[in-house]
Amino acid sequence: MTARLADIAAQAGVSEATVSRVLNGKPGVATATRESVLAALDVLGYERPVRLRQRSAGLVGLITPELDNPIFPALAQVIGQALTRQGYTPVLATQTPGGSTEDELTEMLVERGVSGIIFVSGLHADTTADMTRYDQLRGQGVPFVLINGFSPKVQAAFVSPDDRAAMVLAVTHLVALGHTRIGLAVGPKRFVPVVRKIEGFQQGMRERLGLSAAESAALIQHSLYSLEGGQAAAGALIGRGCTAVVCASDMMALGAIRAARQQQLRVPQDVSVVGFDDSPLIAFTDPPLTTIRQPVQAMGQAAVRTLLEEIGGTPAPPSEFVFLPELVVRGSTAAGPDRSQGRPQAP
Repeated sequence: MTARLADIAAQAGVSEATVSRVLNGKPGVATATRESVLAALDVLGYERPVRLRQRSAGLVGLITPELDNPIFPALAQVIGQALTRQGYTPVLATQTPGGSTEDELTEMLVERGVSGIIFVSGLHADTTADMTRYDQLRGQGVPFVLINGFSPKVQAAFVSPDDRAAMVLAVTHLVALGHTRIGLAVGPKRFVPVVRKIEGFQQGMRERLGLSAAESAALIQHSLYSLEGGQAAAGALIGRGCTAVVCASDMMALGAIRAARQQQLRVPQDVSVVGFDDSPLIAFTDPPLTTIRQPVQAMGQAAVRTLLEEIGGTPAPPSEFVFLPELVVRGSTAAGPDRSQGRPQAP
């Protein structure tokens, strides 16, 4: 118990006596100090004493497409913590192959009386999907916010990273290293983030290398959002002479590194690889991955804040909140063999 008090006191920046007063519900502690101690309990993973637990303001559903990609658990953690701090109980509902669909999960959450739902990379990101499902949900009086993917057909608040700007950042970085033959490995064409990444990639290739849309289109390979998908896409791009590959996810980037090594090529000496997400642990791969960092913290908190405002009766107008990504340079990119060459030849 003494060790625990010391840990909490150190985390909260107060004395052990103050921690003891808070845990025992004694008076004479400032509200801000009390909140700091309770926050320290949460951060360190200790359960709050029953008398200090907030009464739940209600359930909020969080629907994700999967948990295999580390970016989804990272978003879920940020969103869950933000909801808990506001007194809500997050309910994580994950789609699995052959399991529940987004519609089934939504129905289950609505039946349980959730106060609202946050959708991450759901059907709203699929340009071929029927968007009336969201109108129906709105008609049931259930507030919701959508992350990653935008549709003008849905009257709701969207939260997205700037996929176009992300690709311009990646291309600019690689061109500065001397690469002129840069490929893009992305997911299926029907998804909004894929369309935007392609637009950003082609913009970067036009502005930095003077390539036409047709020339840069020949350097784009569609595949699955997975390690195997990235491996297949990068293998094809390397076969077309690409000395650098920009990937639509960190998992695809790991597959790209595997594809290069299968062809007896070194990363980054022979082939540079850029990921997207900056997933947890990605800095510790071999080599550490250069990637585009999704502003997960800011996006998750914005989604929660927007949803709770709507639950509270002051909804934001239908709009998209776009967050700028950040290039994180590590060890998977290096000077390209094309540094001494002039304008690249057409594919």
